[in-house]
Amino acid sequence: MRDACKALLIDFDGVLRFFSIERLAAVEERHGLRAGALPEIAFHHSLLNPLVEGEITHADWELLTAEALHTLAWPTPEDGPDDRLARARAAVADWQSDHGEIDKVLLEFVREVRAAGVPVALCTNASDRLDADLAELGLADEFDVVVNSSAIRFRKPDKAYFIEASAMVGVPPKLCLFVDDSDRIINGARVANMAAYRFNNHADLDYLRVALGLARAGRADAADA
Repeated sequence: MRDACKALLIDFDGVLRFFSIERLAAVEERHGLRAGALPEIAFHHSLLNPLVEGEITHADWELLTAEALHTLAWPTPEDGPDDRLARARAAVADWQSDHGEIDKVLLEFVREVRAAGVPVALCTNASDRLDADLAELGLADEFDVVVNSSAIRFRKPDKAYFIEASAMVGVPPKLCLFVDDSDRIINGARVANMAAYRFNNHADLDYLRVALGLARAGRADAADA
């Protein structure tokens, strides 16, 4: 049996932050795009991997997404100016103006963990816009460490990512608890000898507390009272 973990490494999108499917649908409808057109192009590995590995900036990614989108989304005008690229850029900018919403229950859990003296690292495959997103969402001071794939040039689930995250939080991999919503990434963390848990919903938080030693500490305090 493992000892209680000494650090929490937690994913961002899909665990702490969510984006509205309804808003995406509204953006695509507003710009005359078929449903799913924006993420289908923007999140294709040919664009997403260079973004989260720091090879291109978020601004570059938006432009490349628009360039790929404009010839696929609308037919070539038979007469008049070809404004498809401008329309595509406007659609991408509209979509990307959303910084998402934070799960308040998960944020309170992060605060609880830190208050108990356990460091928390935000571990995410993200772009150079991450710091701006965290500031916009009021999260700039909510983590001890931010491990951004585009900054360290390794992305989850590469083993090197987890080794670097461990070094940044100052806790050996075997004493880190990694939480993510992707089985593939969880498996990568386990290869790096981390305890890893696939997050499903708020019901998982009690288990995570136990893994971090928080629940046992709480029961001990109650027994001493």
